[in-house]
Amino acid sequence: MSDFNTSDFMNPLTIQTWSNGRHLLRCARVIAETHDVTTFSFGMNQPVLFFFKPGQFVTLELEIEGKRVMRSYTISSSPSIPYSISITVKRIPGGLVSNWLHDNMKPGMQLAVHGPVGNFNGIDFPSPKVLLLSGGVGITPVMSMARWWFDTDSEEVDVIFAHSARTPRDIIYAKELDYMSSRIDNFQFHMICERQEVGQSWNGYRGYLNLRMMSLIAPDFQEREIFCCGPQPYMTAVKSMLEDAGFDMQRYHEESFGATPVKDVALAKKHADAAEIEEQLPKEEVKVSFSDSGKSANIAIGTNLNEAATEAGINIPKACGVGICGACRVKIKSGSCEMDHNGGISEQEIDMGYVLSCCSVVTESLVVEY
Repeated sequence: MSDFNTSDFMNPLTIQTWSNGRHLLRCARVIAETHDVTTFSFGMNQPVLFFFKPGQFVTLELEIEGKRVMRSYTISSSPSIPYSISITVKRIPGGLVSNWLHDNMKPGMQLAVHGPVGNFNGIDFPSPKVLLLSGGVGITPVMSMARWWFDTDSEEVDVIFAHSARTPRDIIYAKELDYMSSRIDNFQFHMICERQEVGQSWNGYRGYLNLRMMSLIAPDFQEREIFCCGPQPYMTAVKSMLEDAGFDMQRYHEESFGATPVKDVALAKKHADAAEIEEQLPKEEVKVSFSDSGKSANIAIGTNLNEAATEAGINIPKACGVGICGACRVKIKSGSCEMDHNGGISEQEIDMGYVLSCCSVVTESLVVEY
């Protein structure tokens, strides 16, 4: 492929990067993890790298029953897979946001997300040996850390991961963690179940994490950096146990998955207010038509072409989403748009009127052959 330009492909200036602020994301996948826990994956139509420190969180901005609601969730995915982010949410009886997400969030839906922020992460406290402790859905931030170390082949980081759940069917990411522990020698995973229900088999640890159990799971825990997240009673018990054991608490880090720093919510609300004002301002729209399907829509200038197709009720398949693979190539019959690709289209194709819809922006009225 003579027109393939490796310098364009690797040029960081052609790919946007994520920064703390307000971002519109589109739901890509909804994955059932357990009977009451679901993972929601999000991405952008334009090429954006989601850079964050594993363990950090985002604040969702939702409209529920006509009111704006802000709620924070840890990013459960890893920055080693940078073109999307995921949150993992447990359905809580009476929980306004958790129930809304489980009942309403579907692939293709958009929502505003603020972040990333958070001091609890595996980057700012480097150590050759770490112990990850989690209870319930508090597994999400330490799972992000575990995925990061696993995906980046961090042979220099020895990881022991101990997760506590109520019953075997409540263990989140069980198969993935088993797989991770089977692939590399320096990753050990241990599951602890409070109890087992009728019909369930269980050969792992039973009861609650205690010092004797900890000594079996991680005999050298005194030498490790410890990251802990879970319900407050769980973290209180772990912290007390470590203090009684004489652990250096300077090397203990915790994050309550239910708490959100006031300053971060305040900043998110400030961004939301500004966005609400901006959305009320009149926007110039143009008509984008798709000749083969006979469909069209009025689209705001600056909208990604792939997203414009979605608004017109058309799905243009894409694979990479960043202008590399060329799967979303379409031909412009009338008008023009701005394209910022990463080598997935040749100059000859561009001269013929083709663009990659995933990295093209609507600037005027268009007729697209699709």
